[in-house]
Amino acid sequence: MIRTIAVGAALLAAGFAAGLAAAQGGAQTAREPQFENAQVKVWKSLVLPHNPLPLHRHEHPRVIIPLRGGTMKIAEESGASETFDWRVGKAYWLPANPPGTRHQDINVGDTPIEVMVVELETAN
Repeated sequence: MIRTIAVGAALLAAGFAAGLAAAQGGAQTAREPQFENAQVKVWKSLVLPHNPLPLHRHEHPRVIIPLRGGTMKIAEESGASETFDWRVGKAYWLPANPPGTRHQDINVGDTPIEVMVVELETAN
C-alpha cells in the first residue's frame, strides 16, 4: 500500500513537471551558443523562474542585453549575492569573476528572463 502511494505520488510529480514544461512551451533554463571568435563569445540564456543556471564562472567581462527582462539574483557559492533588475532596451556591464569563485543566476521573478550575453574574450 505504501509503495503504491509512493509510486502514485512520483507519477503525479512527473505529470506536474511535464505539464509545467508544456505550459512554458517546453522551455528549460539553458544557454544557447550564438557564435564565438577570438574577440567575443556570444550566447543567449533563458532562465525560468526559480530554476537557476548551474554554478559557473566568467573569466572575462561581459555585456548583458535583456530580450525579456526581470529580476535576476546572482548568488555566489560563498553565500553573497547581488540582485539586478534587467530591463528590455538597456545593456548592462558585468566584470570578470574574481579568481576561484563561482555563481548561479537565479530568476527570482514569476516570468522567464531571456538575455543575450556578449563576453569579451580579450579583456581581463
